[in-house]
Amino acid sequence: MNREKLNNRLQKIKDKLIDIVQTRDRRIYISCESQNACDVCKFLFEDLTLRFIIATGIDSDNCFEVLYHFANDETGDIVTVKAIIRDRENPSIESITPFIPGAEWIEREIHDILGIEIKNHPNMRRLILHDDWPEGVYPLRKTRPEVNEGTVI
Repeated sequence: MNREKLNNRLQKIKDKLIDIVQTRDRRIYISCESQNACDVCKFLFEDLTLRFIIATGIDSDNCFEVLYHFANDETGDIVTVKAIIRDRENPSIESITPFIPGAEWIEREIHDILGIEIKNHPNMRRLILHDDWPEGVYPLRKTRPEVNEGTVI
C-alpha cells in the first residue's frame, strides 16, 4: 500500500484521532487519546496489515504516552500511534495482546517501569523488576523517589 492510499484509509478512523503528522519522509505519527489506542492499533494491524514492531512508554511532563510503532513494509514507512494518557494518578490503557500476542512482554515492561495499568492483559506479572521491588515505585517515572543512602525506595 503506497503512502497516498495509507493516508486515504486513515480517514476511516479520523474520529478516533487527534492528528496525523508526517515528520520526515518515512515517519508518520498518529496521535489519539488512550481510550482510542486499541481501536487505532487494531485498524492498522488488521485492516491496513501493517507490521507491529514495538511499543514504548514515556513519562512526559503532563501525561504518559504509549507509542506503538508499526511498519509498512511495502513503502518502508514507520507509522507510530502516540496514545496520550492524561490521568497521571491512575494511568491505564487497553492491551493490544488480544490481536497482537507479540505485544505481551513489552506491555508487561511498560507496566513494570512506568506503572501504567494494561487493562485486559492476559498475564500481568512482573517482567523486569525483581519480586521484592517495592509496590508503587516505578523506576522511569519522573516523580519516583530519589536514591536514599544508596538504596532506591
